[in-house]
Order: sequence, then structure tokens, then C-alpha cells
Amino acid sequence: MSVRNTARRLTALVTAAGLALALLMPAGPAFADAGFRQWVAGFRATAVQGGVSGAVYDQAMRSIEPDPVVLEKARTQPEFTAPAWDYFDNRVHDQSVANGRVMARKWKPWLDRIEARFGVDRNILLAIWSMESNYGEILKRDDIMRNVIRSLATLAYGDPKRSKYARTQLIAALKILQTGDIDEGHLMGSWAGAMGQTQFIPTSYQRYAVDMDGNGRRDIWNSIPDALATSANLLRKNGWQAGKTWGYEVTLPSGKLPAGSKTLAQWQALGVARANGKPFRNLADKATLKVPDGRGGPAFLMVRNFSVIKAYNNADKYALAVGLLADEIAGGTGLVQDWQRPFTKLSFEERQELQKRLSEHGYYDGKFDGKIGEGSKAAIMAYQAKVGLTQDGYPSLEVLKWLRKQ
Repeated sequence: MSVRNTARRLTALVTAAGLALALLMPAGPAFADAGFRQWVAGFRATAVQGGVSGAVYDQAMRSIEPDPVVLEKARTQPEFTAPAWDYFDNRVHDQSVANGRVMARKWKPWLDRIEARFGVDRNILLAIWSMESNYGEILKRDDIMRNVIRSLATLAYGDPKRSKYARTQLIAALKILQTGDIDEGHLMGSWAGAMGQTQFIPTSYQRYAVDMDGNGRRDIWNSIPDALATSANLLRKNGWQAGKTWGYEVTLPSGKLPAGSKTLAQWQALGVARANGKPFRNLADKATLKVPDGRGGPAFLMVRNFSVIKAYNNADKYALAVGLLADEIAGGTGLVQDWQRPFTKLSFEERQELQKRLSEHGYYDGKFDGKIGEGSKAAIMAYQAKVGLTQDGYPSLEVLKWLRKQ
């Protein structure tokens, strides 16, 4: 093939493949993605039409390059089909509760003010903070935090499934820079653009962000009062009912129960009772029955505030984890009926020990964070295969005891 034909073909590949070429070459001006640069130039008019000044756009996008890590994460997002115990064990545990209680004491004066202003239970806010960023610890991790403008521009250009979302969020993020609430170097977030201590996407930030500490900036990255107040504002504006709970763990009578929403009084008449033996409050409140782990696991009656929590993340498991964690931070003792876990549960420290011992045996190379994700499960299965145990990947006391013996 001639040099001219080779050059012509390479040009065609750059135009057609766009971002894919950038992923194969070292970063730097000599390997700038021509298709991406063309997209950046063309999107300027859309951003300006959306209210972003040309100067802000040019400054933010002046030397931006695609982020290959963002596209890899977008491509490899898992389907969330984990059993109930797996989801909740990674989020509602002794360490998240203990840290929440520490934060409740540390930030009490601000939580008092936020609760008085917005009417949202402080423990719900602390639980959301835990769920979203592990009380801010995730913001310290360079392997997770990324430049929001770069991430959203990459998705807008290179991910057809998320391009519409990313374009909308990119304009919103540029307008955040324009307000001066945060500067470009500190506008950091997840690969998908969720930002700050309580992980708001840019459009939600625009809608709900609050300057609680009164310094003239709505800084959900560095100001804990601003971040928690912003979450409280979201919940209030979506209908949070002050002074009321999210729901109740309950015991069920034998036999089939009718579906649908009923008052707590009606559920009570059907034989549904609180699992801890205490009476229901506000018997006129409507509630919906949920059994996320089947009839053999814990059952719950969810009232209005449960649905309000789902305005943050529209998943029953998320809202339930927030509610359960909040109750324990407030001093509750946890579930009466545990999840149908097919093994003996480990404490948070034991889960960290499990990861450390797997690492020492050469099976695990991740962080000792007590969170049992795919890497930990694969390591457990490899170890189970080695010692002749059933290869289920469960973080069980049985596996930890085997590791301790060795």
C-alpha cells in the first residue's frame, strides 16, 4: 500500500473511530484525537445557547482530552443482580454505623441548624453521606475522583448510550464554573459526573445546592454543611414529611396478604405488627409492604418518606439501606429478622482481615476496605478451590478460619 493510501486510510480511521484511536496512543498533543477536538469546537455553540459564556467554555475546554478510564468504566458497569444480603452487608455494617455516630457528634451544631431549617432527620442525611462517599473518604481517592468537565465531555462524545445525558450535564457543569462556586481544578466527581460529599450530578446541584455556611459559595466538595444541607433541600423539595419515619420492619401473619397501599391501621388489622413489638405511629399514614429477601427474610412497611429517599436514587435497596443505616446511627439495634444469608456473617474488621489474608496468600490485590466486590469474591473462590471448599465466593467465617489456620 502506498504512503498516500496509508495516510488516507489513517485519516479515515481517525474520523470514523474517533475516541477509540485516542485510547490506543499515548496522551499528548501529538496524539490529540481529531474527532474529539472537532466535537469540542462544534459543541461550543450549543453550550453558549444553553447559557454558558464563550469565555468560560474556551477556558474549560482549552486543552481537554478524552479520558479512556471513563469510557472503560462506562463499558464495564455491572448489572446489579446481587442478593439482598450482599448489597446491605457492604453498606450497613458496624463501621458505617460507628462512623455515622462520630460524624453526628462532630457536626451536631450544623445538623441542628439544617434539621431546623429543612425538617429532615439528621440521621437520614448522615446515612446518605455514608452511602454516597463514605463520609467523604472517596473524595480523597485519586483512583476514583476525576475531572467532571473531562468526564462528561468524554461521555458526550464517546458513549452513545450516555451522550444525551452527558451533554446536558456538561452544560450544567460549565455553568457551575461560571457561578464561581468551585474552580475548574476542584470540580471533581465520579466517572459519570456525580460530585461532592453527597454526589450530586450537575443539574441536581443547580436545582438543590445550598450555601449553608454563608461564605457565598455552594461548595458541596469542601463544606460539609453545604453538602448536607443540599441533600436536605432535595428531600424537602420532593415532599419529605418532617417528624416521620421512612418505614418499619414488621412481622407477617401466615397466609397471603393483599397487595397495594393501605393505612397502617389497616395493615395492623390484617395481623401485620412491628418486629420490635412497639406500636405503629400515625396509623392513618399509607404504607406499602416490601419483602426484598422473600417471605423468609425481613419484611417492611414503607411510608411516604421511603419514596422521597428514592428521589435521590430510584432503587428500593438504596432507600432501604439509607433508612436502616439511619436508624442504627440514631441508636437502633438493627434488624430483628436478618437477611437470608447462606453463611455466618463477618464483622467489618473481619472482612478487612479476610482481604488482607487473601492478599498475603497471593489471591487478592485490592484495597483492604471491607467491601466485598467482584475482586474479593474472585479471590475467595480461587482460595476455596485451592483448599477444597465449595466455590461460592462468600465472605464467610468458615473461609476466614481456614485462612487463619494457614
